[in-house]
Amino acid sequence: MTLLGIDISQQALTRGLYIVVIVIATVIAVRVVGGLVRRWMKATGAVPATSIFVNIARVGVIILGAGFVLSVLGISITPVITALGVGGLAVALALQDTLSNLFAGLQIVASKQIRPGDYLLLDTGQEGTVTDTAWRTTTLRTQSDNLVIVPNSVLAQAIVTNYRLPAEAVATTVEFGVGYGSDLDHVQRVVTEVAAQVMDEAGHDVGERDPIVRFRAFQDSQILCAAILYVPGYGDQFPLRSAFIKALHARFADEGISFPFPQRTVHLMKE
Repeated sequence: MTLLGIDISQQALTRGLYIVVIVIATVIAVRVVGGLVRRWMKATGAVPATSIFVNIARVGVIILGAGFVLSVLGISITPVITALGVGGLAVALALQDTLSNLFAGLQIVASKQIRPGDYLLLDTGQEGTVTDTAWRTTTLRTQSDNLVIVPNSVLAQAIVTNYRLPAEAVATTVEFGVGYGSDLDHVQRVVTEVAAQVMDEAGHDVGERDPIVRFRAFQDSQILCAAILYVPGYGDQFPLRSAFIKALHARFADEGISFPFPQRTVHLMKE
């Protein structure tokens, strides 16, 4: 058979068609397997739904497809595997950082202590919501909607505060002061009502968690108080805190409860 002036044997044409079919089937299988793995992770919850296992599954399908292509070309896979084994040490040394991040990512995902949607604070100061853990990096989205890319090996060795573990709800504390002449039982009742109202109006699902009011310390000009409210996620606390402060300020004005100003008593001695 002649194609574009080039003589092509029937065997070469058949092999070419086989290779094209294998490549197309491999591309389709990569997408299908990736989707199935992601759905399985979401449905079973065996591991967090991250892209690292999806990528590993896709690489496995690609390797399998490459093996079929080599078989069609008549190339024995055994010498290729032997050559990879001999050069494995050199490859491992060259890709030391990459392999370190890969295995660190597998450890992070398998431990289930860092999952997509968790809000993390690292000991280096970076913080944000986990969006994904890939084969090399973990991505955090900050409150200002920026992305922080953290290598998996760095994250695995960092001291991390996870604000969504062990409980989904996050406690946020708002401190304020009342005067020494205030009725503390009345203050506690008013603050509890305002906090419960603000949490209800926010519409967050935080389970059976009610706001808590505590008196913390005697200070120079006031009694220090704290209201503890609950939100479903770390980022939800900021609008809730703002709404609570506004509502508490208005309610204190209605109830005649004052926020004391710093003051100092000065004694003048007569000569």
